[in-house]
Amino acid sequence: MESLLPPDYDIVVCGIDEAGRGCIAGSLFVCGVILSPNIPLALKAQLKDSKSLSETKRNMLAPLIQRFSDFYLVKKTHQEIDDKGLSLCLQEALKEILQNLKAPKYIFDGNCKFGVDLLQTLIKGDSKLPCISAASILAKNAKDKEMIDLDTLYPQYGFKKNKGYGSKEHLKAIKDYGYCPIHRISFKLKSLM
Repeated sequence: MESLLPPDYDIVVCGIDEAGRGCIAGSLFVCGVILSPNIPLALKAQLKDSKSLSETKRNMLAPLIQRFSDFYLVKKTHQEIDDKGLSLCLQEALKEILQNLKAPKYIFDGNCKFGVDLLQTLIKGDSKLPCISAASILAKNAKDKEMIDLDTLYPQYGFKKNKGYGSKEHLKAIKDYGYCPIHRISFKLKSLM
């Protein structure tokens, strides 16, 4: 199905995406991106959903995206998520992005606005709009870097590989060693009960 959006639609909006929502360890990162009208077409063509790109490719694209965009990245720690809940953290992060990036439209990947009135949503937006793809890449890049750093502090959990998600090996490590200080203890893991 052909898109009804004009070709430059993504330049006049702020695309927003997150990384780490489904993690059981580490922070949540939410990023807003307004692509520059001067972004090279070759770079724009490489912007895809971060999950479809290798970590190496994301690491290569992240500084280029930063160079050719206005962006704002919000980090919500595991402690904030445990204290306030994931939904409130997402709402706060989205509001912070809207306060710090000025755009005629804000489009968040997914189908939930988390109570933020000025926000529009687009399911699978990270594979449909380059500005949301760019936000997805920057958020995922920040999440990956955090987990690689945390892996040096807590190597037994395999954060460098699992990035904080509940892989079989990660869940086994929690069974063997218990939670470490950066686990989200508010997330109830059925497999550990």
